[in-house]
Amino acid sequence: MAKDPTFICSKCNAATTKWSGRCDTCGEWNTIEEVKPLSSGPKSKKAMGGVRGKAIPLTDLATEEQEPPRTLSGVDELDRTLGGGLVKASALLVGGDPGIGKSTLLLQAAARFARNGLKVIYISGEESASQVQMRARRLGLTESPVKLASETNLRDILTTLEAEQPDFVIIDSIQTMWLDTVEAAPGSVSQVRSAAHELTTFAKSRGIAIVMVGHVTKEGAIAGPRVVEHMVDTVLYFEGERGHQFRILRAVKNRFGPADEIGVFEMTGKGLAEVKNPSALFLSERGDPAPGSVVFAGIEGSRPMLCEFQALVSPSPHSQPRRTVVGWDGSRLAMILAVLESRAGVPFTGLDVYLNVAGGLRVSEPAADLAVAAALISAREDAALPKESVIFGEISLSGGLRPAPQTENRLKEASKLGFTSAITPVRTKRGGDGGVTLREMPGLLAFVEQVFGAR
Repeated sequence: MAKDPTFICSKCNAATTKWSGRCDTCGEWNTIEEVKPLSSGPKSKKAMGGVRGKAIPLTDLATEEQEPPRTLSGVDELDRTLGGGLVKASALLVGGDPGIGKSTLLLQAAARFARNGLKVIYISGEESASQVQMRARRLGLTESPVKLASETNLRDILTTLEAEQPDFVIIDSIQTMWLDTVEAAPGSVSQVRSAAHELTTFAKSRGIAIVMVGHVTKEGAIAGPRVVEHMVDTVLYFEGERGHQFRILRAVKNRFGPADEIGVFEMTGKGLAEVKNPSALFLSERGDPAPGSVVFAGIEGSRPMLCEFQALVSPSPHSQPRRTVVGWDGSRLAMILAVLESRAGVPFTGLDVYLNVAGGLRVSEPAADLAVAAALISAREDAALPKESVIFGEISLSGGLRPAPQTENRLKEASKLGFTSAITPVRTKRGGDGGVTLREMPGLLAFVEQVFGAR
């Protein structure tokens, strides 16, 4: 077995297995030096041995690199979610429930990018070319210069992409792709990982932006290994309820822009239409004040958004009361109920609790705690809050209230939609309130007493 070289020439970096006074490669004298191996043990599949690679160039933190060029699609909600447009040589992963509209959105995006001068290729592994063409006719996109193919062999796909040299590629979906060097069925963990790695490497080396569609599990996460999310530059989730026409495109990870940015769309007969003012849309069906209904002024990404929390509290016929949540964190609801009972003296023992975010929106912001508490107490006491009020604030386990960030933006959005008052925690930082009257609460107990009277 050949011995790994352990001597390196300091001038030309030539490697040899023994020391000599003169380098045979460059002819310099006394430049051969003994070096330690990179890895312990002989060279094998698990150890690198003593074979050395080439040195890579290094820069310091003061080096200014130009921002990557971006291409706008013309769909403001999509460009906002991407962080300002599509970045060249980037890999994106889009996940969502079956039938939520992923293929529709990406086909519309492909048509927009193609009209803006990009060379776009759409590869479908789940549908035939005729099915995609049928969808394009329904959406009125047949005039867009998008190239289409139906294939699952990744080697053939990469060969075609190298010959065509496109600017933007859509792979629908990554679970249907298979690599002939991996002995596993399409959709398995090893196939998904290998296919995603090959596509991401190809995108970086060829300067192509590639979007991969990923299926989701029953828990809502992208199917396959989580390592796929770490490989790509951007991870987008397409959210929404089938019974609602609203769709939310949320950036979970974005190396080229802010995370948790969202784009709001409305499903219509001619595809997805962007929503310019989502707050007004989510509150459009809100009627007269009703017990358990509270408007929350939240922040999604960089935009303020108003939505409605709905709560229902009723006597439970079961020994174990039910706690049902749609659009919010169930464990956080349990925490709010415990704090209300322990710190504010509002019991929910023997009562079923139902909480819903209207419109199919999912809220994860801690600033929604106070709005949830208000909705629960309002439903329990059968007392409606004023229609022109918004509520936001975080509740601590001690029963205290913490101020929410970007308070001024929340109040300005509320003022735009005609709200005149806001119930908030005591703030330390003040700014423009947009003409909204504030009712500042020092704690949860004071909130219950002042808003809902004696317990």
